[in-house]
Amino acid sequence: MSTAHDMGAHRVAITVAVTLAAFLEALDGTIANVALPYMQGTMSATQDQMGWVLTSYLVAAGITTPATGFLVERFGLTRVLLISVAGFTVCSMLCGIAQSLPQVVLFRLLQGVFGAPLIPLSQAVLMNVYPVEKQGSAMAIWSIVVTAGPAIGSAFGGWLTFAYSWRYVFFVNVPVGIACLTVLWFFFKSPFEKKAPPKLDWLGFGALSIAIAAFQLLLDRGQEKDWFGSSEICIEAIVAGLAFYVFLVHTFTAEKPFFRPALLRDRNFSAGTVFVTIIGLSFFASLALQPPYLQSLMGYPILTTGLVLAPSGVALMVASVLAGRLIGKVDTRLLLAIGVGLTVWSFYARIDWTPDIAPSTIIMNGVLQGSGIGLLYVPLSVAALSNLSPGSRAEGASFFTLLRLLGSSVGVAVVNAMIVRNTQINHADISHYATTTNPGLLDPSIANLLSPYTAAGRAALDAVVTNQAQVIAYMDDYKMLTFVTLAMFPLILAFREPNWSAASNQTMALE
Repeated sequence: MSTAHDMGAHRVAITVAVTLAAFLEALDGTIANVALPYMQGTMSATQDQMGWVLTSYLVAAGITTPATGFLVERFGLTRVLLISVAGFTVCSMLCGIAQSLPQVVLFRLLQGVFGAPLIPLSQAVLMNVYPVEKQGSAMAIWSIVVTAGPAIGSAFGGWLTFAYSWRYVFFVNVPVGIACLTVLWFFFKSPFEKKAPPKLDWLGFGALSIAIAAFQLLLDRGQEKDWFGSSEICIEAIVAGLAFYVFLVHTFTAEKPFFRPALLRDRNFSAGTVFVTIIGLSFFASLALQPPYLQSLMGYPILTTGLVLAPSGVALMVASVLAGRLIGKVDTRLLLAIGVGLTVWSFYARIDWTPDIAPSTIIMNGVLQGSGIGLLYVPLSVAALSNLSPGSRAEGASFFTLLRLLGSSVGVAVVNAMIVRNTQINHADISHYATTTNPGLLDPSIANLLSPYTAAGRAALDAVVTNQAQVIAYMDDYKMLTFVTLAMFPLILAFREPNWSAASNQTMALE
């Protein structure tokens, strides 16, 4: 019989392993972004072709994520987790040694397939192996991982590419993956193994997969293809809409659908899925705005950008740990309200930012946002899954993760599209004032530099106008994010305090 000390050691080992595995998956969503130009030179590919390195990963992850619950019921949580970690590690190595673009795209696609279950499974494992009084602390660690991975991915990938080679953005996963696999092999065993393997609802799974793939392609390629001015985007939109319609109709009429609508009867889970979608739209979309703002408009090098944004991650970790300790002691809805309030405050403050903003202001704002997300994401994750049975948590967590991914994809696509569109509109508006009759352009101190009578002056004047147009476009984005985040406040009222007494009887026993 295992002693309490042994059980505690096993839990710590499992926590570290699944947390690092989830971190690798979250990190790989953004770590390769900065390396694309270097990969492009090695592969002798065009920028359009290099986009498939990112798109293949996102599409594969989007399709595989909702299948996680079925895979767990079919093969058992232990097998799926071990195979996912092993496959992700091997595919990372293959991406690093790839010699051609088709090889990279293929291995990235497989990396997305194996990596997709890691975040929902790690979430389910932590909820299952810890007693209810410690679930908050465990989920605090998990929350740090899921949110910090995408946040540091670009900066970390840039450093690896600059210091070593683009191949190391993939090689870095290998030793960590091997360590996680070793720990899980020896310490983890799930008692929730289905004896009678379920049958896959191929129609439901196929329709949802087609809808996700078409929708992800639409979002990733829309800006490049001029959105609905392109026949490709129109076809992808029609396919996504029809496939999703088939999935919805089949889900609510089939006897044993791919996704069980019964899960949505849990009020906290249904509210949590809506909540996490909005978080994806706002917080994860904001992660795509900060680095280019600091680098292109403020002229920060990539390493300086990483250092300025790092305090946000530290604040997120501290707030997550604090939230984990407060869960069960403080009303969950109060923590959610504080988290939303701090996040709204951070977005609202950025509306007035200009490239002259002091680094200290950027750091303090990042600390504010990190604290808000830390106080928000941990109680949300616990509240959304705490009332589900342990056997249903893998399916619930996969659906929860899928909506976060889709929300972040939509959010990133929207903010980037708004930047391009509003920059063009603002450029046209500002250009009306960049004339020879504008007294500002007659100032002797700038007349020679911005003279509309010379080619060099016109180019310099256009650069100034474009810069100001981009600044205003970023302001518009943060206005939108402020209002979207404000919309979460009414949703807080839909939550009920989790039934801790019932959840305490649903903890997985370590063997």
